[in-house]
Amino acid sequence: MAILVVVATACTRGSTSVAKHSPSPSPASTTVSWKGCGTGFQCGTLTVPLDYSHPNRDTIKIALIRKPATDTANRIGSLLTNPGGPGASGIDYLKSQVSSLAKLNARFDLIGFDPRGTGQSSPIRCLTGPQEDAFNALDSVLDDPIEKAAAIQADKDFVAGCQEMSGKILPYVDTSSVARDMDRIRAALGDSKLTYLGFSYGTYIGEWYAHLFPNRVRALVLDGVLDPAMPANDFLLEQIKGLQTNLDAFAADCKAKTTCQVGRSGDPVAKMVNLLNTLDNHPMQVGDRQLTRSLALYGIGVTLYSTDAWSYLDQALTAALQGNGRLLLTFADLYLGRQSNGSYDTETDSNIAINCLDHQVPSDIASYDALSSAFAKASPVFGAAFQYGNLICAYWPVPAKMPPGPLTVDGAPPILLVAGLDDPITPYSLAQNAAQEISGSVLLTRRGYGHTSYGTSACAGAAIEAYFLELTVPANGTVCNS
Repeated sequence: MAILVVVATACTRGSTSVAKHSPSPSPASTTVSWKGCGTGFQCGTLTVPLDYSHPNRDTIKIALIRKPATDTANRIGSLLTNPGGPGASGIDYLKSQVSSLAKLNARFDLIGFDPRGTGQSSPIRCLTGPQEDAFNALDSVLDDPIEKAAAIQADKDFVAGCQEMSGKILPYVDTSSVARDMDRIRAALGDSKLTYLGFSYGTYIGEWYAHLFPNRVRALVLDGVLDPAMPANDFLLEQIKGLQTNLDAFAADCKAKTTCQVGRSGDPVAKMVNLLNTLDNHPMQVGDRQLTRSLALYGIGVTLYSTDAWSYLDQALTAALQGNGRLLLTFADLYLGRQSNGSYDTETDSNIAINCLDHQVPSDIASYDALSSAFAKASPVFGAAFQYGNLICAYWPVPAKMPPGPLTVDGAPPILLVAGLDDPITPYSLAQNAAQEISGSVLLTRRGYGHTSYGTSACAGAAIEAYFLELTVPANGTVCNS
């Protein structure tokens, strides 16, 4: 059963070309051999252990990209980046966002990498294109026994596909292993300490790194913070509340603007609920495909990552209410990584595999049944669709690799946490919790909607850059209003 927002990423998804690297018995490497790969970038790989509990056995290759510092006389070192996900390609992120990182690129080599199990680093694959189409289109609001049985079977089939197609790497894509890979990358780059910018899920990688290697931290910025100690279904509930808050803000903004069509008469949220209910029984034909309720929810959800996308949500809803679902379906395809030829990138498959390995979930379906009231109350649009979102992990073939407790950090320099007060994907409460768990951390708050802050808030951006360049942190509790 497809779930609505499994990807918590700070960047826009796009098409990717991935190459699979099978685990091999070659020894781990300590350096990266860089080769030019266009427009000033250099690409390479680093060989790391597949299983860090047996570091001398099988290995995998981690794909990397580098944009060398432009002010070589004043170069500080390397800045590693991760855009989130889990499942998003750090290589694609750096290629698409390098211009927004220009000030940091003057003094740092910018480094992007595809974490194990993603992109070009032994990506997880679970379904074929047609199978993924069916999985994503399946109704995620399980309001009758037939739909529930179909969703459970789809989850089990997805898990079986992961085991069949990616079984060898499946037990080793946990985030603690990614953090260990990142330390190998740091050493291979010649940096004595790590400088790192992580967005959304990328903050979890940073938290793991600081937990494991506090004395090897130079500067960490965690933008759109996750709380490692929060149970998976509690996180989904917080995310639903955040999405609904942003949706309500969109509706209010829409009704206040004469240019917003869906708000001209009536409540945009009510119209949305009616549209989704109609699609449940009567999917909308779009060429040779259909816009189902689940696909429409994906299309709506992705537009809430940024307030800049609200006008696109207005256009998509207006068209769908008039019987044209093409734009909503296009947004869903963008989110899900569906290509024009019907194939998919591996981001969704990787996302589920990593999440299921990282987070323990209830194994009995009664626990998910019991979520109904709280989830429906939190959001009339997203609540019921999220209720069984984590159920797929109950069937996972590999036990979750949970930390022994909260990911405490002791002995590291100040770590800068950046959180949006109304972030829909990583709600503010998660950053507040993480601030208590990370000793000496500094929490910078951005007022406003949308996911993550660097690149959207000039105030937050200036604070982040000053921290990286000068190792100065803002006062704890600083609030950015723009």
